[in-house]
Amino acid sequence: MNCTRRIPLRYYSTASLSTYHFNQRIGYLKNGSGATKVDDALQLFDEMLQRKPSPSIIKFTRLISVIVKEKQYSTALMLLKQMKLMGIPANIYTINISINCHCRLDQVDYGFALLATILKQGHQPDLATYNTLINGLVLADRVFEAVELFKKLLREKVCEPDQITFGTVINGLCKAGHTSKALELLRFMESVSCKCKPDVEHYNAVIDSLCKDRMVDRALELFAMMTQKGVIASVITYNSLIHGLCNFGRETEAAQMLRDMEEEGVSPGVDTFTILVDSFCKKGSVKDAELAVQAMVRRGLHPNVITYSALIDGYCLRGEIDEAEKVIDRMMERDIVPNIITYSRLIDGYCKKKRIHKAWLLFQEFQDKGLIPDVITYNSMLQGLFESGNPAAARELFNKMQAKGLAPDICTNRILLHGMCKNSQCSDALALFRSLESKELMEDVGLYNILIDGCSKCGKRNLAMDLFDELCLKGLKPDVRTYTVMISVYCQDGLFVKGKKLLRKMEENGCLPNRVTYNVLVRELLKKNECEEAEIYLEEMINRGFMPDHATFENLLPRIPNVGKDSRLRTIILKLTS
Repeated sequence: MNCTRRIPLRYYSTASLSTYHFNQRIGYLKNGSGATKVDDALQLFDEMLQRKPSPSIIKFTRLISVIVKEKQYSTALMLLKQMKLMGIPANIYTINISINCHCRLDQVDYGFALLATILKQGHQPDLATYNTLINGLVLADRVFEAVELFKKLLREKVCEPDQITFGTVINGLCKAGHTSKALELLRFMESVSCKCKPDVEHYNAVIDSLCKDRMVDRALELFAMMTQKGVIASVITYNSLIHGLCNFGRETEAAQMLRDMEEEGVSPGVDTFTILVDSFCKKGSVKDAELAVQAMVRRGLHPNVITYSALIDGYCLRGEIDEAEKVIDRMMERDIVPNIITYSRLIDGYCKKKRIHKAWLLFQEFQDKGLIPDVITYNSMLQGLFESGNPAAARELFNKMQAKGLAPDICTNRILLHGMCKNSQCSDALALFRSLESKELMEDVGLYNILIDGCSKCGKRNLAMDLFDELCLKGLKPDVRTYTVMISVYCQDGLFVKGKKLLRKMEENGCLPNRVTYNVLVRELLKKNECEEAEIYLEEMINRGFMPDHATFENLLPRIPNVGKDSRLRTIILKLTS
């Protein structure tokens, strides 16, 4: 229940309003909340315009700031325009508000036009003006322009950048993926020549970016240096580092860091424990994840929908769908409403366990509750329908997905093509591929791999060869799977010379054959009784550290001569089994 006291606006007549009353009402609006906050501010603005003499520009600025904080940028600009029409003179503060609104509306060029207006009117832009413009450039993904403006402030000594200026540029560089540049700027802040010293937020931005760039050890080094300089780490610092360590499978170090932060007097939050829970679940250690949940509850923290969704995913990955259902029950007991992520993970779990009917019922159920399935949910359902041998239902669902305006992603298209090929619908899969309008999709090697493999398994080897030639003519780089499938295609067609040449060509192109590649080639050679050739590649395969798989062994054993006869093949097998 909202207990914020609202003063009835009708209580005040225009004639009796005083400066005190204006200040009081603006204060209530500033500190209050509620659906009518903006409407109340607009009503007060109208009353202030009618007041004679007009209230000071400071009061108008305070009131418009309330509207800006509600992210009603267009409304704020409209009010500033009304003030201008009423002859209320603008000052540097109102112009800064206007610049900020334009920047937030992705109109940073208008912001720079207003900077020119400030100079023409004889006003002196202040640091807030430049901070707003730098932030506007960052918001518009024009980070290097923001850096150039920042450098200009320093070079021409226009004004002394503060922590906000440095923080905006560092954040912008990190978000644009230029972590090394952000680190350089942080080092500059640490230097003697810079008056503005970094605080924990500056370090947090760079530490988080280093972790996302998979440079967690450098992040740990920066963290150590930060603490040596007396900067106290926050929960955000530790969360970034714990997340970074977990992404590298270093959960033991992450758990130790959680203990360290508590020793330093920094209380872990729900997000901290959820990071650990999610990591343990992805690793398959659901027991450890449950222990992490118990630890957070002992500290008085309550698992949220994200925590429980991670647990559900963990159980589903292990195939323990009944345990995942129990997690849903726990959520309900605590009045935590499952979201689309929760349902998507459970649906994926049902599909992987071939319980497609249960998945479909859940898919319908959460839509009845008002939740809208996303691409990930559809992908799980599509894959489940294809794998259960129901391609017609899968394609019908895909059509419904498109009819609802939901654009398929790369995974959707891979699922569709793979499902259609697996269900002997290669021609339809190729037609769908040809209908794709996205250049990115038409040049996806993964989609070509699916089609080439599918055509091969459907007995359309010539079509598979044509697709491979098309891929190469487009200048795309085949990967190890592409080469492996094509070696199999050539060998199945009796084109062993081409298959062997392709094995050498892939290495020349910097793509090393793997265990599957060798097994495919050896197996196909054995099937055609090309035993001497098979022996050569089998030996090469073993020398490279790859072992024959079960299918290759099945083809090898009947071809080993009886005891007493010389056999290179027997010698190779004895080496493997000794």
